[in-house]
Amino acid sequence: MRFALVAALCLCLLPAQEKPKTGLDKAAMEAYVRHLLAVIPGVQIKVDDPKPSQVPNLQEVNVHFIFGAQSQDETFFVTKDGQKIIRGFVYDINQNPFKADLDKLKTDLTPSFGAAGAPVVLVVFSDFQCPLCKDEAKSLRQHLPETFPTQVRLYFKDFPLESIHPWAKPAALAGRCVFQQNPAAFWQYHDWIYEHQGEITVENLKAKVLEFAKGAKDMDGMQLGRCIDTKATEADIDRSLAEGKSLKIDATPTIFLNGRRLVGSYPWQNLEQIITGELNYQKTAKDAGEKCCEIKIPSALNK
Repeated sequence: MRFALVAALCLCLLPAQEKPKTGLDKAAMEAYVRHLLAVIPGVQIKVDDPKPSQVPNLQEVNVHFIFGAQSQDETFFVTKDGQKIIRGFVYDINQNPFKADLDKLKTDLTPSFGAAGAPVVLVVFSDFQCPLCKDEAKSLRQHLPETFPTQVRLYFKDFPLESIHPWAKPAALAGRCVFQQNPAAFWQYHDWIYEHQGEITVENLKAKVLEFAKGAKDMDGMQLGRCIDTKATEADIDRSLAEGKSLKIDATPTIFLNGRRLVGSYPWQNLEQIITGELNYQKTAKDAGEKCCEIKIPSALNK
């Protein structure tokens, strides 16, 4: 079960000591954070060593929350005497507010659809066994081409939640096998597997995928079967997972819309408003000559 941490900014004073501390007391910080966030005893908390931060006179401390096979990370900023901690995000007003995440997103050799060079880029981290991902995928596939035929490009990233979805990673491996054979067929697979989500099990996944391949264009079933059996695409999925973890993703679907993080399944009308707002913002920024704020995800498509 995912344990939630409220995303808020909090300035806190560690318990007073008889003598002033000259550095971070990890045990005191762990106890304080556990109480602050009401973390249950079954969750392990690991406090990293402080490291320099971009904020003068503050140190950056990463805190890891571990519950069985699940983990979640959070960053705190701590005064050098270890007595005050700040929970939240630090932004540089002279930079794109989403730059840190944009720098981590990689879209090369990733399934995509939409107009090349589009001003709005969606990067979707998804799980083929996730019901909310199914709803979001159906909405995006239906509405994006209709409403924003030239303004949006979408990239699909695998983020199977293995601890709760036993066939999600094998399905992701199979999807990458399809993509390697025929990139265009990936989107047939994507739509098909979400449509048949309720019928698939760990035991019948391969048979179902090979059944799909019979009706897919330019697919070699024998080659696909070998790719699935040898887990030939596992490194691709592991890279996608590592990228998601570096972005501190802990739920699917998670979308990055020009770097803006959107967690969970968004109703289309809400997402449409966000995309329209982003398009309007970019037009205003360009009219004002603010080239500093142009957003582009690193990609071979960007010239």
